[in-house]
Amino acid sequence: MNKEEIEKIAHLARLGVSEQERDAYAEDLSRILGLVQQMNAVVTDGVEPMTHPAEAALRWRADAVTLEADRDLLLALAPQARHGLYLVPKVID
Repeated sequence: MNKEEIEKIAHLARLGVSEQERDAYAEDLSRILGLVQQMNAVVTDGVEPMTHPAEAALRWRADAVTLEADRDLLLALAPQARHGLYLVPKVID
């Protein structure tokens, strides 16, 4: 990249870039664009996309009922219940 391209990019990004910074930015952006060109040159035909770079399998638990809830027992534990519903204090007038 040359200084004019850096100035244009800095203007578009609304950045103030000094003369010393222009040289450093030109070198850095040139290296970044070179890396992008290298990555674009890699043939990826037939490579399936990954969701994560570490292919870790999730440990799922079995989806099985372990304990059935006894509704009458749970309602008996509530401070107040009526007609199969929990009664709670009114919070909005």
